[in-house]
Amino acid sequence: MTDTPTPAPGQIWQDNDPRGYGRRIRIIATDATHAHVEQVIGRDHASASPGRRTRIRLDRFRPTSTGYRYISGGETR
Repeated sequence: MTDTPTPAPGQIWQDNDPRGYGRRIRIIATDATHAHVEQVIGRDHASASPGRRTRIRLDRFRPTSTGYRYISGGETR
């Protein structure tokens, strides 16, 4: 099993929730409790709304059935 990295700007994550499965987001910034994200790919790929921004609690960035799984990217530190 691979380690899930700490959410950081530039990373791409995928939604595991069955209602939004396939949706990919890019982290723009993080604060103490939330990640500010931008949608990259919509859940059905046809009606994607690239650029839509929202906030997601940091504790949701884990590979559970209603969380997010890490895909790629991120700033090097």
